[in-house]
Amino acid sequence: MHAQAIKQLLATHFPDAHITVEGEDGRHFTATIIAPAFRGKSRVEQQQMVYAIVGPHITSGNIHALSLKTSTPEEHQ
Repeated sequence: MHAQAIKQLLATHFPDAHITVEGEDGRHFTATIIAPAFRGKSRVEQQQMVYAIVGPHITSGNIHALSLKTSTPEEHQ
């Protein structure tokens, strides 16, 4: 799986988010997601929201590792 494909997958679920996904080897990625949908959620809850989306790709082995940085727009400022 490519970084751009992961970004598109996340953008489908978080359309108003700022998303960056980086990954050099095609299996290990770092995603930064700044989304209004995270308002009122703890950091763990935010990451659970993301893992609910990418989980099947991790289970299938398409993504070996995904490091997450999540925040609301207000937290990011």
